[in-house]
Formats: sequence, structure tokens, C-alpha cells
Amino acid sequence: MSINTAAILVEMNISVWTANKIDRAASIKVNSTSHASSDAGKYRKNLMAGTTKRKAIADYAAQCRLWHSQQTLPWSDKGSRLIPMSLFMDYKQEAATRRDIFDGMVTDFLANYEDHVAASEAHLGDLFDPNDYPSAAQVADKFGYRLVFSPLPDSGDFRVDAPAAEVEELRKQYEESVEERVAEAMQTPWNRLHEMLISMTDKLGREEQGKDTRWYDSFVTNATTLCQMLTHLNVAGDPKLELARKDLERAMMGVTIDDVREDDRTRENMKEQLGNILKGYEW
Repeated sequence: MSINTAAILVEMNISVWTANKIDRAASIKVNSTSHASSDAGKYRKNLMAGTTKRKAIADYAAQCRLWHSQQTLPWSDKGSRLIPMSLFMDYKQEAATRRDIFDGMVTDFLANYEDHVAASEAHLGDLFDPNDYPSAAQVADKFGYRLVFSPLPDSGDFRVDAPAAEVEELRKQYEESVEERVAEAMQTPWNRLHEMLISMTDKLGREEQGKDTRWYDSFVTNATTLCQMLTHLNVAGDPKLELARKDLERAMMGVTIDDVREDDRTRENMKEQLGNILKGYEW
């Protein structure tokens, strides 16, 4: 299957108002009272002191960016990432839901903006300066949630007024670039699988050493979820990655967290199987 039909590019840009500003007067005062030089430090004040609403938006934006990176593969330095077509509809729907939540949080924040400024005045004391605060309309422009989908360009799309040899050279360079990017993208699912195996075997190893170990449901669910995700992220159809995925799937088959907690033999068998996977592939 061609990579052009197996995946699509997506770029997510989420912007959030930082709501902080360097207070030059406070910086001078702090450095002076500390007998420090003028370049020793700068005092950056939180314009939204007294409210957590803006921070909640920033935290949610960070969660969205993390989710985006987990659902996609790296592609270009400019921010575009590769999403398997098998995940496209689910991704698009979830991204739209997240955008609605983000927009709702921003709308609520802006509707109470003046109240937040008033609360900040009470918390900042002498550091408060009304001139530090942009209007609600200006603040609104500092928030944004943008998604752009685009197809992977095909090497046959070169249409330039140049000699055939030059066009062929451009096409060759592009195809080599795509191969390099696919190789880099495919390293991501391998890394995720490797990290999961190392983490699980380490925890099972601590148990063998008699160390106090707490077993959470995520020990099993994270592994099974990764097995499902790898069926989508293997956009290049790497047969070895699929074999490794199936090996982990077999190791987890029928295993419950109660089995892991209560049965020594289950833990021993699992550690052995995971160890074999680690030894069986070039990471």
C-alpha cells in the first residue's frame, strides 16, 4: 500500500494567552534589595493571579497536544504530522469534540474577564497595573484551536518549467525525502513498543526482588491499548513490527490485573514472554 493512500497530514495549532508580564520596576527593586546587578533577574508577574480559569485552558490545551502526538506520527519540522487513514474519522471527531470544549472554556473565561481582572487586582496588590491588561477582544485573539488536514503530495505532481532531467532529479530527491521521513515516522511505534516492554519487565523484575509493588489496572490496559494502536500506526506495513505487536498481544491474551496481582506464575510467564520479545528484535 502506498504511503499516500495509507495516511494523511494533519497540523494542530493551539494558542493560549500567557497572561504574564515582566514588571521592570519590581525587577529593579528585587535586584536592588538583594544587592544584585541589574541583569541578575527579572520579575514576571501573573496577570491572572487569583483565578485558575486561564490556567485550566492552558492545561487542557497541553492535554490536547499530547493526545494529538499519541494519535499521529512525526513528519515535518513545520508541525505537520502523519495520521493513518484508519484513524482519520475517529481522530477528526475527537479533535472536533476537543475544539468545542476548548472554545467553551475560552468563552466562559472571556465572559467573566472583568471579574478575573478585579480578582487579580486584589491578589497583586501594589504590583497591579490596569495598563497591563488588554481588552477582552484583544485577549480573545490570543486563543485559538486550528486543525489543517492535507494529503501527502505525490512525486508525480511536479509541474515546473524546467528540463526533463531537472524535473526527474527533483522527483528523485522528493522520493528520497519521503522515504527518510517514513523511516523516521516508523521509528515512533517501535519506540513506543520498546518503552512499554522495558517498563513492564522492570516492574515485574522489582516484584521478583521482593520489593513492594502496586499493580494498577493500567499495567494491563496500557499494553492492550498499545496493541490496538499499533495496528493503525504501522502505516508502512512493517511486517516485523506487526510480528512484535502480535507477540505482545499473545503475552497479554486473557491476562487480567487480578491475575498479575495474585498469581506468581502469571507474572513469571509474562516476564519470560516480554523478555523474549525484547531479545527477538533489533530495537
